[in-house]
Amino acid sequence: MPEKKRPQPNKTGARRRRKPAGASTGLAATELQAAAPPGEVAALHRAIDEDGGKVLAVYREPYGGRWLVLAALPIDLVEPTPYQRNLSDTHVRKLEAVIGKIGRFLDPIIAVRTPKTDHAAKYWTPNGNHRLSAMKTLGAKSIVAIVVPEPTAAYQILALNTEKAHNLREKALEVIRMYKELATLDDASEEAYALEFEEPAFITLGLCYEERPRFSGGAYHPVLKRVDEFLTQPMRAAIKERRNRAGTILALDDVIVTQVDALKAKGLTSPYLKSFVVARVNPIRFRPKDAPPLSFEEALNRMMQAAQKFNPGKVKLDDLAKSGGAPDETD
Repeated sequence: MPEKKRPQPNKTGARRRRKPAGASTGLAATELQAAAPPGEVAALHRAIDEDGGKVLAVYREPYGGRWLVLAALPIDLVEPTPYQRNLSDTHVRKLEAVIGKIGRFLDPIIAVRTPKTDHAAKYWTPNGNHRLSAMKTLGAKSIVAIVVPEPTAAYQILALNTEKAHNLREKALEVIRMYKELATLDDASEEAYALEFEEPAFITLGLCYEERPRFSGGAYHPVLKRVDEFLTQPMRAAIKERRNRAGTILALDDVIVTQVDALKAKGLTSPYLKSFVVARVNPIRFRPKDAPPLSFEEALNRMMQAAQKFNPGKVKLDDLAKSGGAPDETD
């Protein structure tokens, strides 16, 4: 029987891209404005005019057919959502230089109208903070935005924001800020916003970073991805349990740091020291695949006991050389 030929990788070694879907979907270009907008879109049109803005176009986006409003907004009425990552000064300066040099602003931000009684801004942008900051610094009077009629889209759009890759700290802080805002809206559980949060570990780590900005979350993330889960109670109640979990991790981190300092005192140096110790006390690392999963409490209790018993005197330089993992975070 002839041997079956294996598919050959392409010459560049690059990963193959997915093929386009066989069937077409969404709207054709001529259909984007081929219907009358519903009442809530007309109401948004009037509100933008009353706010001193100017509607430039009303249309449906081509994939899902949902209505959007392209508008020029007074820049003083726009601010970033309070739960997204912090600005990158380097990125903002680059945008300022490019916009100023070419004399054009060509990339509209995304915004939702969310009038609040406690501040003047009427529009939040979940995807456009850097562009907004650059335009404000340059003295712009207005900014062009794609205004989404549904306020809840402000939380979903963060998942589409690929303008700059998140590191773990940025992502966790973004999630916990979003969590706190969503907890004030209704009695929804964490799982109702699983798309926005992506994984439960980000919620717990976000609280850790708020408490300890130099926390090395990357060392603990692999464990938390296995044992942390979305809580079923409403978020306004679940936040108490989340704080307890963050406190447990920070208490473990205190013990881990003590052991890392002991290794350094022995003359051992490595950017992976904390990850090395955490891996050594990780109860899941060599757990049989058919063993029942550990809960958060079980896993962290075992880690604490192992960390307290960890003996730095038995660690050799060869042990560190064989270890891997993420380098310890320093900022």
